[in-house]
Amino acid sequence: MSQNLFDFGMIGLGVMGRNLLLNMADHGFSVIGFDKDETKNSALESSATPGTTVKGVSELAQMIQLLQRPRKVMMLVPAGQPVDDVIASLLPLLEKGDVIIDGGNSHYTDTLRRVKYLREKDIHFMGIGVSGGEKGARTGPSIMPGGDKEAYAHVQPMLEAIAAKVNGEPCVAYLGKEGAGHYVKMVHNGIEYAIMQLISESYAILKKAGLSNEQLHEVFKSWNEGDLQSFLVEITADIFLQKDDKTAAHLVDVISDKAGSKGTGKWTSQDSMELPVAVPVIDTAVAMRTLSGYKDERVVAAELYGASSAISEETQVLIQQVHDALYFATILAYAQGLAMLFQASKDLQMEIPLTDVVSVWRGGCIIRSSLLGVFTSAYKQTPELSNILLNQEVAALVKSVEGNTRSLIAFAAQSGIPAAALMSSLAYFDAYKTAYMPTNLIQAQRDYFGAHTYQRTDIPGTFHTEWGQQ
Repeated sequence: MSQNLFDFGMIGLGVMGRNLLLNMADHGFSVIGFDKDETKNSALESSATPGTTVKGVSELAQMIQLLQRPRKVMMLVPAGQPVDDVIASLLPLLEKGDVIIDGGNSHYTDTLRRVKYLREKDIHFMGIGVSGGEKGARTGPSIMPGGDKEAYAHVQPMLEAIAAKVNGEPCVAYLGKEGAGHYVKMVHNGIEYAIMQLISESYAILKKAGLSNEQLHEVFKSWNEGDLQSFLVEITADIFLQKDDKTAAHLVDVISDKAGSKGTGKWTSQDSMELPVAVPVIDTAVAMRTLSGYKDERVVAAELYGASSAISEETQVLIQQVHDALYFATILAYAQGLAMLFQASKDLQMEIPLTDVVSVWRGGCIIRSSLLGVFTSAYKQTPELSNILLNQEVAALVKSVEGNTRSLIAFAAQSGIPAAALMSSLAYFDAYKTAYMPTNLIQAQRDYFGAHTYQRTDIPGTFHTEWGQQ
């Protein structure tokens, strides 16, 4: 192969890195990957579609030498120090105008630091969120690029070619300055945490009502054919039919109830408080994963307190109530995440176009759902919409399922079924639509014990009272 043959380079040939390169190659781009593990280089080349141009190398300098200028190099390595280590190894090999892309789940503050550092060295840097898992990387992911806009022009044709398509439109767009790409991906993952928790709570309620795995499959399958259509509901339906290859049981019934996480949900929760923006459904989802880890304590507590007796409810009525509550809470989860992006875009000066964000999420990504079409329309009507709950079409959808949501949450509470995320969504909704909250009392308390002052409803200005003196 001649010099300067390859359009794109990849550092890290795990499944995601390999599949993204193969996807690019299938769309006519010549690609080269680097990994110190020769077996991964061989796997890359052996997996390539015949007739495509794909090469794996174990020397980083060799890969850089074989890239067309300006060189375009993506890293798919663990977040944190490994990213900085790769950048350090690349700098002696690159030239002014070359492009480095971090395609992993880095925290946006690290991306901000790297953008600034490399800009001073005349190297373009981009943080790109990629969602869709291994299959999505191979056949069409949702791609969330941010950072150097000049650099985006160099990679835009490739990213648009490999991205998932919805109605012929690629699920990729430039999503803002500096660390915007990784910020959007972080919030995407926070919403993902929330929806997964909401689905698990819906499952818990239906299971306690006596539905078998086969019945649960049929329920979720039918939901996925209606207004709850989404990737997560679709795979949930599939999960209920999967048999364990070691026993005759359904696999879901032998999987431990201690959930793992990689930290992006926690980042969303933490960073929302820095803005501040309220995202209680995401907060709750993170907390419930943490609580799931208290397995030994939960077993003791279950014996100490005993199980609550379930309240009888006609099955079909309950199924409809669960459907409506899940639909309601899913809208609220999106609303909170998008409100966070709206505020972060302003406060952090990232200029995140929310219309493009929800459009990009419509295909390829883990949180893709039919609701995103509704949200796309909402943002096209009002691009600077601070919260999608203020859109009339969204409001009509929420109000249509509000009654059953309240009934379902009351049922869960009285039956002792942990449904914290569902409950949190309703509490947020009730607070958000309350014109006058009881926080006036909190302000009075703060002024009483700490002289923190308060504002009045009738006179402008800031006030303090010597409490207890009548």
